[in-house]
Amino acid sequence: MKRTAALLILITLIFATTLTAKGREDEVARLSEASTVLNEIMSAPDKGIPMEILHDARCVAVVPSLLKGGFIVGAAYGKGVASCRTDKGWSAPAFFKIEGGSLGLQIGGQAVDYVMVFMDDYGMKTLLSSKFKLGVDASAAAGPVGRHVEGMTDWKMKNQILTYSRARGVFAGVTLNGAAIHQDDDAVREFYGHRSTFRTILNGLIECPKDGTIFQQTVSKHVSASDIETRKPAKK
Repeated sequence: MKRTAALLILITLIFATTLTAKGREDEVARLSEASTVLNEIMSAPDKGIPMEILHDARCVAVVPSLLKGGFIVGAAYGKGVASCRTDKGWSAPAFFKIEGGSLGLQIGGQAVDYVMVFMDDYGMKTLLSSKFKLGVDASAAAGPVGRHVEGMTDWKMKNQILTYSRARGVFAGVTLNGAAIHQDDDAVREFYGHRSTFRTILNGLIECPKDGTIFQQTVSKHVSASDIETRKPAKK
C-alpha cells in the first residue's frame, strides 16, 4: 500500500514537472514570436512604427496572432508580452491576455498581429495596474505609420496608447477600444517559477532568465535605433 502511494506521488510529480516545462516552453515561444513580429514590422521600409514614437515610448507590448472574429461586430482574444523602460534599460517581459473590444464591421475570423505603444507615464501606470481597458482607463488611438511623423503633433499631445495591427502583410494603425488587458498569472508563474505582479516585473525589479531575453533585446534594439535616427540633423 505504501509502495503504491509512493509510486502515485512520484508519477504525479513527474506529470506536474512535464506540464510546467511544456508551459514554460510555450512562454519562451511567445517571446520569440513577439520579437519576430516587431522585427518584421520595423524592417518594412516606410511601413513601420515611426522613429519618433519609439524614441518616446514608455512601454511596448506585442500580441502575436490576436484572434478576432464574429459577425458585424467582432471580439478579440490573444496572449501578448510587454516590456517597459526603466533606469537600467528595458524590463523583463510581463505576460498578459487581451479579451473583447469592438473591431467594427467584419464577417468571419482573422488573426492579426497587434502592437501597443504606451506614450506617457499615465499610460505606463495603467499597464502596471495589471488590469485595464483600452480607451476606458487610458486613451488609445490608431497610431501613425511610416518612418517619421515630422509635422504631426496629435499623436504626442492627445494619446496615451497608440495601437497598430498587421494582417496579411498590411500594417496600419487600428483601434480596439474596450478590450480588457489583464496579467496572465499562469504564464508568469511558468516563466519565472513564481508569482509576481506587472508592477514588479515592468519596473525592472526582476531579472529575466537568459533563455527569455529575446523580446526585451528586440525592443531595446529598435528603440536605440530610433534614438540614433531622431538625433540626426533634419535634411534641408
